[in-house]
Amino acid sequence: MKPSIKAIQDTSRNMYSTKNDLPETTRAKVIELCNGRLADAIDLHTQCKQAHWNVKGPNFIALHELFDKVNEDVEDYVDLVAERAVQLGGVAEGTARMAVKRSSLTEYKATSADGYEQVEALSASLALFGKLVRTAIDTSDQLSDADTADIFTEISRGVDKWLWMLEAHLQAKG
Repeated sequence: MKPSIKAIQDTSRNMYSTKNDLPETTRAKVIELCNGRLADAIDLHTQCKQAHWNVKGPNFIALHELFDKVNEDVEDYVDLVAERAVQLGGVAEGTARMAVKRSSLTEYKATSADGYEQVEALSASLALFGKLVRTAIDTSDQLSDADTADIFTEISRGVDKWLWMLEAHLQAKG
């Protein structure tokens, strides 16, 4: 999702002074980008915990622990993205209510505690998050902000690893 002109203008007006040498307009756009992906990461975090708390079935302990490990890394992604927004003179918009308004993720799809359904739902959310992060890499590159692109690249690598581990459970059934 591309940030709106109004959102970038609002971000620009609310920025803190910094000696960071990126142009103010670039920083405003990157802050807006970071806050969008921050909302997604917070949403993904809650979806990981939803799966972790509610999974049942013969693979309970393996999935319960896997979902928690995915969540640990997602919490790190939340922190990386939020801190990047602040480093650039912005405000990290990270409350639950802020995340709900901004998240590009779809509603968590699991309607039962079945392990397979939980893996399917969480892997779908993780895949969408990965796609959004890869778009953020490209956007950061277009804005000549290699540092932010690097952060999103790190996140993308982690997301792909966890997606592989989740999908291995789906592939075994088919």
